[in-house]
Amino acid sequence: MTSIIKLTAVSGVQEESALCYLLQVDEFRFLLDCGWDENFSMDIIDAMKRYVHQVDAVLLSHPDPIHLGALPYAVGKLGLNCTIYATIPVYKMGQMFMYDLYQSRNNSEDFTLFTLDDVDCAFDKIQQLKYSQIVNLKGKGHGLSITPLPAGHMIGGTIWKIVKDGEEEIVYAVDFNHKREIHLNGCTLESISRPSLLITDSFNATYVQPRRKQRDEMLLTNVMETLRGDGNVLIAVDTAGRVLELAQLLDQIWRTKDAGLGAYPLALLNNVSYNVVEFSKSQVEWMSDKLMRCFEDKRNNPFQFRHLTLCHSLADLARVPSPKVVLCSQPDLESGFSRELFIQWCQDAKNSVILTYRTTPGTLARYLIDNPGEKMLDLEVRKRVKLEGKDLEEFLEKDKMKKEAAKKLEQAKEVDVDSSDESDMDDDLDQPVAVKTKHHDLMMKAEGSRKGSFFKQAKKSYPMFPTHEERIKWDEYGEIIRLEEFLVPELQATEEEKSKLESGLTNGDEPMDQDLSVVPTKCISSVENLEIRARITYIDYEGRSDGDSIKKIINQMKPRQLVIVHGPPEASLDLAESCKAFSKDIKVYTPKLQETIDATSETHIYQVRLKDSLVSSLQFCKAKDTELAWIDGVLDMRVVKVDTGVMLEEGVKEEAEDAGELAMDIAPDLGMDSNATAVAAQRAIKNLFGEDEKEMSEESDVIPTLEPLPPHEIPGHQSVFINEPRLSDFKQVLLREGIQAEFVGGVLVCNNMVAVRRTEAGRIGLEGCLCDDYYKIRELLYQQYAVV
Repeated sequence: MTSIIKLTAVSGVQEESALCYLLQVDEFRFLLDCGWDENFSMDIIDAMKRYVHQVDAVLLSHPDPIHLGALPYAVGKLGLNCTIYATIPVYKMGQMFMYDLYQSRNNSEDFTLFTLDDVDCAFDKIQQLKYSQIVNLKGKGHGLSITPLPAGHMIGGTIWKIVKDGEEEIVYAVDFNHKREIHLNGCTLESISRPSLLITDSFNATYVQPRRKQRDEMLLTNVMETLRGDGNVLIAVDTAGRVLELAQLLDQIWRTKDAGLGAYPLALLNNVSYNVVEFSKSQVEWMSDKLMRCFEDKRNNPFQFRHLTLCHSLADLARVPSPKVVLCSQPDLESGFSRELFIQWCQDAKNSVILTYRTTPGTLARYLIDNPGEKMLDLEVRKRVKLEGKDLEEFLEKDKMKKEAAKKLEQAKEVDVDSSDESDMDDDLDQPVAVKTKHHDLMMKAEGSRKGSFFKQAKKSYPMFPTHEERIKWDEYGEIIRLEEFLVPELQATEEEKSKLESGLTNGDEPMDQDLSVVPTKCISSVENLEIRARITYIDYEGRSDGDSIKKIINQMKPRQLVIVHGPPEASLDLAESCKAFSKDIKVYTPKLQETIDATSETHIYQVRLKDSLVSSLQFCKAKDTELAWIDGVLDMRVVKVDTGVMLEEGVKEEAEDAGELAMDIAPDLGMDSNATAVAAQRAIKNLFGEDEKEMSEESDVIPTLEPLPPHEIPGHQSVFINEPRLSDFKQVLLREGIQAEFVGGVLVCNNMVAVRRTEAGRIGLEGCLCDDYYKIRELLYQQYAVV
């Protein structure tokens, strides 16, 4: 069954921005990736708002922010509420990416776009899958199945195969790598042939990639020259993706005695480095065959690094002696430890900075890659510092006022509780004269006669002196414990140690990171002019296929239709021209931003809405696994709003007129009078727009509605026989009914009176004298068809 397939480019077309696309297969809508760029552009969010409530499922391909960075915002702020599908490593490593990204930003600025709770809430919606696991969707997605396949770019990276009713096959393959690496196998796109639609990127379409041996030698030479020159090496990497490849490579080099690098420290610095390595140890099954054999044969986990020191702060890194090599996040140098170390080390000619990733244009790392000879740089330096002087006094004053307000509120609650306790006293007590204090009322006996009650009361109330009972505070884990009450005096820091801690100094000369979460802080920024004297080198460790390989893989797959996304305009155009040269039958689309392309395989297929009254009147006939019915109806071209409250633009008038012409074209196929349909379509258009042609929603769509004809106008039709029965199967049916049947020269002879033969046109014909056997055999033959 042919499906209606449409793709809307939300972000990441004709540019190198974040990836996000809306794929519609009939009524079901997939969000392919949900990325955000390094600068957190709100244009992507604004574009996503229009479609977020239409999404039925999200498919994530890779764990880095450019593929899933906007997910916490979409779930927490935009109300994205659907199942999210991803592989197990994308789930685990994606969390590490987002934790590190949030912490990197929050350490130097007031970051409020999302919180760690938003990250947890978003990832709780993820359904974790394994490679080649087929998931059959339900509800609106009935008939659809999704399958994740290895992409070879990052651990858990996915090529998504979407199949509709076993016929339409859609492949979403971006940022794939066909080459085998140290920690990952290559992708398996060659196993997919002739998909209906292939969605791929053109990021590397015009890029000539260096050979792996040449790339590794370049890295080793750079590191050795810098270390032996008493300089430090900063390698800007991601949090939990491509860093695993570099960590494996460098750890193997450090183990090699001939290299002579074992004496130099090697460090991994990010906010979640321990968790990244631990998750890597538990996900060896997702790695390359080489690492699997190493783990199975030697029982040695390949991520049990011997030389790699894990650091979580600049204080931890300060304890590592120099010269050293530091694998540091973030790769864009826009935030995090990599930016701080770059500012510290770039002005020393002994040091070296190695960039491993071409990030989005506009970031610091991309600027340095595109301008290799840059020597002077105006850079914004952002810091989070402790409050001092007047700022600290103002903060403490505000904090004191907040605490007093909270204390008063608590006291008011206590008074309410006390007064409610007093109201439960015996009814025969006189109304007390209360002397108001801060915490209590002093109960005094009132003058005059007291009011009696029907029942005699034995209890009496006497004046009481006030006593304050402290209320125990607790949270969801129980009573709140004050740590200072349990400290051993001998273990408490001396005044000298306290002063050292406050100044942030350790045994080394560099300042130690302070726990800024327990002291009042503020963010400051200043623009500094930096002289770049360190050696800056770009070495490609992105793990993507090169341009020539991408073109060969697409040629081997031979997709019927190709959509090119995520890449500069010239790269998209080059890939499109190359694919058209390979095959003239292929349809190639290079959509623009916010453009929706129709990638439906069949040309003469239309979408109409059926009235409930029409559906209820249909008589269905079953043919194999399908139920069929004949429809007699009339097309109504009135506008059906897709999104409530949004109006249709003036350009839709032309679309409605085209739809009217379309209705007239398809009317004969539906057994309708084209003239009557034309009049109905024109009347609907006139009623829709009127003389003033009111402005309506740009989000609406003109979808024809099929309404039932009045019974006296139904023209009737010839019966349609649907099925292709075989004569051999029909022979068995006749024998079960007690009719003798045998083949004579390819003709099925029944009771020597009726012949059943297949004509040259492929139809089955019945010949013989008119008798009871003839009518019985004809009835049995009719039962083999769905007669509509």
